[in-house]
Amino acid sequence: MTAAYTTEALSTGDGRNGRTVVQDSSLDFTMNAPKEMGGNGEGVNPEQLFAAGYAACFHSALKAVAKSKKADVTDSAVGARVTLNKGSEGFFLSVVLEVTIPGIAPEDAQALADAAHETCPYSKATRGNIDVTVTVAED
Repeated sequence: MTAAYTTEALSTGDGRNGRTVVQDSSLDFTMNAPKEMGGNGEGVNPEQLFAAGYAACFHSALKAVAKSKKADVTDSAVGARVTLNKGSEGFFLSVVLEVTIPGIAPEDAQALADAAHETCPYSKATRGNIDVTVTVAED
């Protein structure tokens, strides 16, 4: 295995209420818990960052799969809805990925989304660990 890219982030303060800086980038976040969890809702929280990263990574995987299958996904979009759930064993995440591919039949779009789910690094990292649902929205 050869590393293609490595980055680092440093969290200071109280974690959910602190600061996170990502090395080698302009990302410098004030972190605050969401209002629903007693925070002030200002800044960002880990779930938002995970949603942004997963959506972008999955969209990249979708584009790569589509290119290999010669499918046009020019105006495609991927939304990631990340939920922090609380159960008897503590907190856990779940994700819904919503894929939109205008001009492609729903069953073909679902096949592309399913193939992307097999190749996306975030999907690989979460497989078997959290519930991830991949849906295709009508354009």
